[in-house]
Amino acid sequence: MTNLSSVVSQLRNERTQVQGQLERLDQAISLLRNLRNGSRSTRGGTRTMSASARKRIAAAQKARWAKWHEQHDQNKRKPTPKRVVSIASRRKMAAAQRARWANRKKAA
Repeated sequence: MTNLSSVVSQLRNERTQVQGQLERLDQAISLLRNLRNGSRSTRGGTRTMSASARKRIAAAQKARWAKWHEQHDQNKRKPTPKRVVSIASRRKMAAAQRARWANRKKAA
């Protein structure tokens, strides 16, 4: 029986050691979890912004968008000059097209 009681006491000692290791692992996990979440967990809550700060930010963003649209809308307002082909050029193009059609007709 003494042998059995010594085995039980050794098992209890091992259990307490394993519990200590588990507690240390839990602490390490919680620290790593805090690091992964960023500084939110260390701050202790969500960050709120005053109404005036939101208005300033919104006004600044609207100004940035207005500037961007002003720059990009100018390109749309410029009329592109209409391309004009002279009568002589049109006749040359028509003759070349008729020649292509004739060659295709001969091949067929």
